[in-house]
Amino acid sequence: MDELKIRNYAKLIAVVGANIQKGQEAIIVANIETAPFVEILTEELYKAGASFVDIQWQNNKIGILTSNLADINKVSHLNDVEKARHEHNIKVLPARIWIDSDDPHAMDGIDLKRRSEILAIKGKETREYRDKYDDECQWCIAGVPSLKWAKTVFPNLRDEEAIEKLWEYILITSRAYKGDPIKNWEIHDKNLVNHMNLLNNLNLKSLHYTSKNGTDLYVELLENVIWEAGGENTKTKKIRFQPNIPTEECFTSPNKFKTHGIVYSTKPLNYNGILIENFSIRFEEGKAVDVHAEKGEEALKQMINLDENACYLGECALVAYHSPINDLNTIFFSTLYDENASCHLALGTAFPNLIKGYENLSKEEIDAISINKSIVHTDFMIGSKDLSIVGTTRDGKEVQIFKDGDWSI
Repeated sequence: MDELKIRNYAKLIAVVGANIQKGQEAIIVANIETAPFVEILTEELYKAGASFVDIQWQNNKIGILTSNLADINKVSHLNDVEKARHEHNIKVLPARIWIDSDDPHAMDGIDLKRRSEILAIKGKETREYRDKYDDECQWCIAGVPSLKWAKTVFPNLRDEEAIEKLWEYILITSRAYKGDPIKNWEIHDKNLVNHMNLLNNLNLKSLHYTSKNGTDLYVELLENVIWEAGGENTKTKKIRFQPNIPTEECFTSPNKFKTHGIVYSTKPLNYNGILIENFSIRFEEGKAVDVHAEKGEEALKQMINLDENACYLGECALVAYHSPINDLNTIFFSTLYDENASCHLALGTAFPNLIKGYENLSKEEIDAISINKSIVHTDFMIGSKDLSIVGTTRDGKEVQIFKDGDWSI
């Protein structure tokens, strides 16, 4: 792949995705296989003004070994080093970048029951720290090819060709393949905000999803929660950043207890390296009460039972069927990409920063609102070519939001 395009992509992540500020620290979490790109990204962060870039390397095989074989009492709790990292984040508020490159089958062979036990305990401890700095920091997730990921997406290509093709698709979907990526994102963000403003002006009470695949789902929205699109702002300093590169969504958080009906997935879900395919979820009074999957059903069941709120919805996201990602007619086996090819929902934690006047509310006032809080947030794709979404406004009017999979407003 053209080195200049890759460098421009790294610059896009640094200055638009994370929007690093002069003198701010940055953290990059990445698989060791992506080291060449991380070097370029680190350079771009320093050029943009970062005072220090901390690299936190990961390795899937070591992760499996630790999860399966380490002393469960030790790995289920934050150690002193992990606690110190969180305390440091609370103090300095770094920009955080995650590089998504995982092999979709990375967690084959992991002990699911043991892994769930670890996540349930450690997730709660981690959340206590992250609640103190998450909303104050910019963060960004972006993709970089790994060989196993590329070969999963393009199994019929030779190794180098598969990596080259995945690079091409990543840059296309990230609007970094042609022209100036930063200018491209300015235009794209403006278009998403226009849709967001239309949704907020409608003052919607509910959404009704239907599709020929059997989806028939009713989701009620909270009156005091807004729609957001693409970029977000940090809570206090109001620094705008792009959490996902790419992104195509307008999203909001629903009433935790007001979802009912059934919804069918339209793309595979890569959950912590485990593929869950062709699944359905039935909701009653907001809770996922029945799930089925052709593949990965046990992982799906464990996912919705990870804590007491993992079975409730935390997000409704609208994405046009004819999005740049979906138009490639490729399954990426990565939630970052596949969710932005399709309307999706998310089980688990919601976005309290979407509550009107959030920055002025106390923790007790936020907790009193029926917005979900969990240690997980798992997106799954439900968009289809014939998906219909009808909204009902708070004054009782019905509005066709999506028809045949695309925007109607």
